[in-house]
Amino acid sequence: MSRSERLLDLIQILRRHRRPVSGHMLAGEMGVSIRTLYRDIATLQGQGAPIEGEAGLGYVLKPGFMLPPLMFTDEEIEAIVLGSRWVAKQPDKRLAAAATDALAKIAAVLPDDLREDLDATTLLVGPQSGSVEAIDLGVVRQAIRDERKLGFLYRDADGAASQRLVWPFALGFFDKVRVMVAWCEMRQDFRHFRADRMTDLTATDIRYPRRRQAMLKEWRATLDKPGQKIAKDTAG
Repeated sequence: MSRSERLLDLIQILRRHRRPVSGHMLAGEMGVSIRTLYRDIATLQGQGAPIEGEAGLGYVLKPGFMLPPLMFTDEEIEAIVLGSRWVAKQPDKRLAAAATDALAKIAAVLPDDLREDLDATTLLVGPQSGSVEAIDLGVVRQAIRDERKLGFLYRDADGAASQRLVWPFALGFFDKVRVMVAWCEMRQDFRHFRADRMTDLTATDIRYPRRRQAMLKEWRATLDKPGQKIAKDTAG
């Protein structure tokens, strides 16, 4: 068990007890020496955990304490690094830069041992492959957040072009393509639009009449129907 995991376990054990617990009892439950237990408690107190008590009297965690968000297990660190590295290689330049910045901010405030784990992770992301979009995916993401309509020119698999006005509510990231999920006003149905086939993207100030979460839920219910898989180009 890593030190970070041990500290998390100590917090969880203290949460289970409303009255002071002796150091020897805590050390026995965690399977560590009493000296290690005292060091771990001092570390948590130094990181802001409101643990009251002292050696010989017992320890108690004050109620209402929220687990510090920057205390991660080894696998949580690997997941954060791997995910950030994958996003950093996506063609969405603003999202890629945000992933790199976020990882740097996390590293800057982590304890030394966790920062070393962050730097030493051996999970790597392969080179970027697939198509490159001519549109700014940041505009699509903003429209989804603001629940605003988007206009664009779309070319299907056969090269036929059509002008679309849609209500975007999700963006899927695949290894080779990015797919926008939206309600299409022309087709009066949900459609999946490959971003590399979209041009002349126009953001509007027109708020679409439904909430994106409601549309997302309704769209998900359609995925069990034949021919309604997101990876399939259905924007006809």
